[in-house]
Amino acid sequence: MAFSDTQARQLKAKLDSQNVKTRKANGATLHYIEGWHAIAEANRIFGYDAWDRRTLATRCVWTGTNEQHYLASYIAKVRIRVRAGEITIIREGSGSGEGRALTPGQAHEIALKSAETDATKRALATFGNPFGLALYDREQAGVRHKPLGKTAMEQIAKGPWMLRSAEGAQSATFSQPDEFGAALRKSMSEANTIELLFVVWEQNIATVRALTYTLKQKGGAKADFAKGLVAHLKSCAIALVKPRSEAGEVDRKDKAESKAATPDSRSAVREKIDKSVLAIGEIKRIRSKQHLRYVAQQPCLICGRTPSHAHHIRYAQPRGIALKVSDEFTVPLCTIHHAETHTTGDERSWWEKKKINPLLTAEALWRRSHEGAA
Repeated sequence: MAFSDTQARQLKAKLDSQNVKTRKANGATLHYIEGWHAIAEANRIFGYDAWDRRTLATRCVWTGTNEQHYLASYIAKVRIRVRAGEITIIREGSGSGEGRALTPGQAHEIALKSAETDATKRALATFGNPFGLALYDREQAGVRHKPLGKTAMEQIAKGPWMLRSAEGAQSATFSQPDEFGAALRKSMSEANTIELLFVVWEQNIATVRALTYTLKQKGGAKADFAKGLVAHLKSCAIALVKPRSEAGEVDRKDKAESKAATPDSRSAVREKIDKSVLAIGEIKRIRSKQHLRYVAQQPCLICGRTPSHAHHIRYAQPRGIALKVSDEFTVPLCTIHHAETHTTGDERSWWEKKKINPLLTAEALWRRSHEGAA
């Protein structure tokens, strides 16, 4: 697996229904995600500097006019490259777009951008649900829907209650809340991975909420129906995350030792450790909005244009998943050159070709922006 465990979980996660849009086409309702959201998700999951897009081909397939408007239709093919460690994953997608405007140039521009965006979304969709893959499933089991309203909950709460499997299929039906609760506990206990456990929970959470709502209306001991199930969910999750040794005898031993420990020793354990002073120190990534604003006020390091962006020099520190380098390693770049650095696969070579050492400039800027605070 080229992706980290965190990235793998994010790619398998359900698509939030609030990001799903709809439109009518030829009498049918189509579901889709917007292009900006797909790009934002790619930045969040892969990292700003770990993926790029390249348009391989575009073609105008039709033009025309309609009263005072010009019309155009394009098709495009896009390639997405994602860098995961030492591996580069390549996916391609094709899309189409139409444009309508008062001038031919605007119509062609709108159609071309629309086709490129459509192709980008199709290429990204192959990575998982967050990019819209869940929308190709008619039942949309990979979409996380909004909590049910009062009327919908009351309808579900009338029973009988269906227990759903991890795949979303109906596995059993129960006429009593306690029977449903016992079956759900058993299903969660049988989950052999943390991902499967939470999938089972998500498939049945709507029924749990509806039952809890009804039982609270009636009052009585069953009003805490959901709390018991949530507690069981947590215990199952802990059992899956911890090794068996930690969940058994070792845990009991640790508890005994904890009771015997003095208050001073317990507080010493809780004291935060400065990992930077260890033999293998943790890399410090300093964040300073004030310094970033200062850097952005400087002219572009390449061409002298303003305004600039505070560009983080990617090779200044070892890479971390979705983590930029420390803000002290930033230099001013205009929009054009900033975009260039993010499309090159080897930023160090890019700077060498410009015959510039950005680290020296970054150091000087950091020193100057902190002179007043020293």
